[in-house]
Amino acid sequence: VQENLRWNVDRSVADRICNFNRHYAEYSGYFKTVPEFLNETNDTPAGKEITFYDSNTGKPLFYAPRGRTMEQFIKESRNHGWPSFRDDEVEWKNVRLLENGETVSVDGTHLGHNLPDGKGSRYCINLVCVAGNPTK
Repeated sequence: VQENLRWNVDRSVADRICNFNRHYAEYSGYFKTVPEFLNETNDTPAGKEITFYDSNTGKPLFYAPRGRTMEQFIKESRNHGWPSFRDDEVEWKNVRLLENGETVSVDGTHLGHNLPDGKGSRYCINLVCVAGNPTK
């Protein structure tokens, strides 16, 4: 994974979850323990979004919030334990959904899983895997 991941997330956890794993996740609620991330969500003006980048490649993977407010994005994420994205928030040129529900980047980074609910697809994503810095 990249050096100096965004929001000061744990690089060793990111490496283990993103690169040497197909099934496991950071612990539920991890993102709520990352003040730099929570501060960014609080400081993002209404109508603006945060871009989430692959922790290995720096490619954009998700944009939130799209089609909802930041408050709604955070509430849903808190309810499920991981940052939770909807179809409109996925950068599909860089993200793939495997038949078993695993969500990965086109470069093979494990991101999380699709756990659909009554509103449709819901991608529960490990913050450590989308804390990359954009490539220039």
